[in-house]
Amino acid sequence: MATLAPDFLQGALKTVPYLTRLPTHRLWLDYDHEADVLYISLERPQKATTSKMNEDGILLRHRGKKLVGVTVFEASKR
Repeated sequence: MATLAPDFLQGALKTVPYLTRLPTHRLWLDYDHEADVLYISLERPQKATTSKMNEDGILLRHRGKKLVGVTVFEASKR
């Protein structure tokens, strides 16, 4: 069984208050190490109809007015 470094665990726990405010009860995370992109799916399948890039380099994916996914570029630098 792999053990987590204490600093990693503390960092991960800092995200909990934000994750509990997401408009869903379930989410999926996928990280592409080579591209350094984090994919957060709030629904599977997303079936997004529109996407909008924020000024901070985060892509928000919507189906109608509902947020269904988030793509975080340069994820390891955030």
